[in-house]
Amino acid sequence: MQTLMVESDTFRYPIHIGSNLLQSNQVWDGLVKQLSPSSFFIITDTNVAKRYLDRLQSQLEQYAQTDYMVVEAGEASKSFVTYERLLTYALKQGFDRSTVIIALGGGVVGDLAGFTAATYLRGVPYIQIPTTLLAHDSSVGGKTGINHSEGKNMIGAFYQPAAVIYDVTTLKTLPEHEWRSGMAEVIKHGFIQNTKLLQSVKRTVSTPIGDINAESIENILYTSIDVKRQIVERDEKEKGERAFLNFGHTVGHAIEAELGYGEITHGEAVMIGMMVALKVSEHYYEVDLASNSWCEDMKSLGFSVRIPASCDSRSLIERMKRDKKSLQSDIRMVLLPSLGVPNLVKVDSTFIENILKEELEEV
Repeated sequence: MQTLMVESDTFRYPIHIGSNLLQSNQVWDGLVKQLSPSSFFIITDTNVAKRYLDRLQSQLEQYAQTDYMVVEAGEASKSFVTYERLLTYALKQGFDRSTVIIALGGGVVGDLAGFTAATYLRGVPYIQIPTTLLAHDSSVGGKTGINHSEGKNMIGAFYQPAAVIYDVTTLKTLPEHEWRSGMAEVIKHGFIQNTKLLQSVKRTVSTPIGDINAESIENILYTSIDVKRQIVERDEKEKGERAFLNFGHTVGHAIEAELGYGEITHGEAVMIGMMVALKVSEHYYEVDLASNSWCEDMKSLGFSVRIPASCDSRSLIERMKRDKKSLQSDIRMVLLPSLGVPNLVKVDSTFIENILKEELEEV
């Protein structure tokens, strides 16, 4: 097991990365001693519950009463309706401020459970247990929230977890496309800070998940999470450099909203967004970042790199204007003057729309 500590003036918590951690007495004994829970409330989804809910529940019941609620798998569950259902269940069960909420699942469950924890009784502790590669990014840093019809993650809060437990054995059951999708966020960390990650990821993505040993997965996760840890420690509330973690997300989120949440995975949308951002960067800074070569590399790894033909460039622009990084409807994007050196800049909507049109798939 490898452990990273995330700490600043206002928070401190561990990220445990290793095998078979769901039932690790070493991990849970320490957390129970720290949190003294009166009860546990596991929030998970229909896919994850089949594989891991019983295992985790039996472990937690050694320490305190454990309840759970299962939501439908998929982005559509990040909604007001599901959020209200969780709060209603918690209130009816009489959970108190010593109840610890457990987010067992991917990014959707983590965001939803985290927002529930942030707002229930004005805040109760929660623990992130990501079960997808994609969630290695969203589980760290305290961003929680739900979607609105006008945009992704528009309703939420910054609320740090008490711990993150990353049991890499859960990744072995991921479908190949989910494994590849999750690698998009690892690749993002390579583009914005640690360019060595890009080469190791290219080797790893091309290998079936079942053929990768746990140690290799742990090392990639450790290196990738460490990039985010450093940034979050310096900028918890996204007042400055934390915005760099949104590289590829301005276009990616717009694509997700345009297609309808759940029609494309977050990682797939972010990959397209990153390829667009590379091309925008080249035009904006008048530099050569080898964007065409990177597009070919990503295509060879199984990623789509073109904006789906069903998207409308003008509609994407309007959605980008409502992005959380935007100010007074000005589009702001994370661009790269060189690999590993991100900047947040204001870009002209006409300039962006022309590039979006070029990047649309041909019908």
